Amino acid sequence: MEIKEKTAVIEAILFACGEPMELSRISSASGIDCETVEKLITLLNDRYDEECSALRIVRLDDAFQMCTREKFAPQIRCALETKRNTPLSNAALEVLAIVAYNQPVTKGFVENVRGIDSSSVVNSLVEKDLLCEAGRLNVPGKPVAYKTTLNFLRCFNLKSLDELPDLPSKDGQVSFYDLQNSEAEKQTDSQSIE
Repeated sequence: MEIKEKTAVIEAILFACGEPMELSRISSASGIDCETVEKLITLLNDRYDEECSALRIVRLDDAFQMCTREKFAPQIRCALETKRNTPLSNAALEVLAIVAYNQPVTKGFVENVRGIDSSSVVNSLVEKDLLCEAGRLNVPGKPVAYKTTLNFLRCFNLKSLDELPDLPSKDGQVSFYDLQNSEAEKQTDSQSIE
C-alpha cells in the first residue's frame, strides 16, 4: 500500500467510527503499525489545514477522533435543529474538578468534598458523557466509582489528564482565617480613618 492509500484507510476508519478510537485498534483494523498511523494522522490534519477543511482529527489520550472544527458548531446546530447547549453549572464544574483530580471517586467522596448532596449532579454528568462508571470499590456496600471520559478531554480541549493545571500548593491558598483577619483589619482601618 502506498501512502495515499494508507492515509485513505485511516481516514475511512475514523470517519466511519465517529467515536474516539484507540490507536491500537486503528492499527489492527488497518494493518498499519502504530507509529505510521500517528504519522498518517498528522499528514491528514496537515492536509485538512491546507484545504481549510471543516474536519480535523483530535487526539484524546491514546485515542483519535474525527470531528468538525469548533467554528462550524453554530451552523451544524442550526442544520441539525438541535437544542442550544446549556453551559455547565458551577456545581457541575466543581464535581468535574473533584473527579478529574482524584479519580476514580465515589459520589460519597464528592459529597464529602463539596459538603452537599451531589448525586443529581454526578448523574447529570454521566448522562452528558463527561463522567462514567469506573467499577465498584471493594469496601462495604461496594459503591460505584466514577472517572472522566474521553468526551471530557475533548470538551475541555485536553489531550490527556496530564494537561490539567496544577492545583495550588497549600502555601498558595488563602484560608478562611486569613480572609476573616483581613476583613477585621479593613474594619479597624476604616474606623480609625473616621
